Amino acid sequence: MRVVVVDDHQIVRDGLVALLGALPGIEVVGAAADGQEAIHVAGETRPDVVVMDIQMPRLDGIEATRFVTGRFEGVRVVMLTMNEDDDTILAAMRAGAAGYLLKGSGAEEVERAIRSAAAGGVVFGASLAARVGEFFARAGAAPRQVEHPFPDLTERERDVIRLLAAGRTNDAIASELYVSGKTVRNAVSSIYAKLHASGRAEAIAKARAAGLGE
Repeated sequence: MRVVVVDDHQIVRDGLVALLGALPGIEVVGAAADGQEAIHVAGETRPDVVVMDIQMPRLDGIEATRFVTGRFEGVRVVMLTMNEDDDTILAAMRAGAAGYLLKGSGAEEVERAIRSAAAGGVVFGASLAARVGEFFARAGAAPRQVEHPFPDLTERERDVIRLLAAGRTNDAIASELYVSGKTVRNAVSSIYAKLHASGRAEAIAKARAAGLGE
């Protein structure tokens, strides 16, 4: 089984490479420090599984996952991250991730997730499985009545996309919402994922087509 490890923290990346490389039947064929590099390495090595962080410079893990799973047939992605909020989990799954683990997971749990993903399964960490199951049970029980054109967005993301559609820059959005630039960047990245937008221009076009930003 061929695996690529993606994480912007070198100590985490090196640790995963050493851990996975020591397991029987697993070969670590590449490593990357950000989403753009992950796409390049995955294209060069065509692994069975990519172990992917989410918050990274240049291109985040969700966007990289969407590209990898959409472009490279048969490559599976398992997210390994500190983010455990429902919106991020769902965005990752919509991007094509086959698994989602928290960085506090044990080595055996990580190994099981990788092997299961390579075999075609979808895996959630033990601490997340019940929450995800409850979410889909609620979603299947009754349709949600919502007025916003993009019901999957959080309240913060709705504020951000409204200002995006109005033509604001990230700095202007941060100033208007009294939040940090990083918070805005994370929200914008999540919006791209949820709207299946390739970038800012497409996200703005979809928002304006839905009636925002007028």
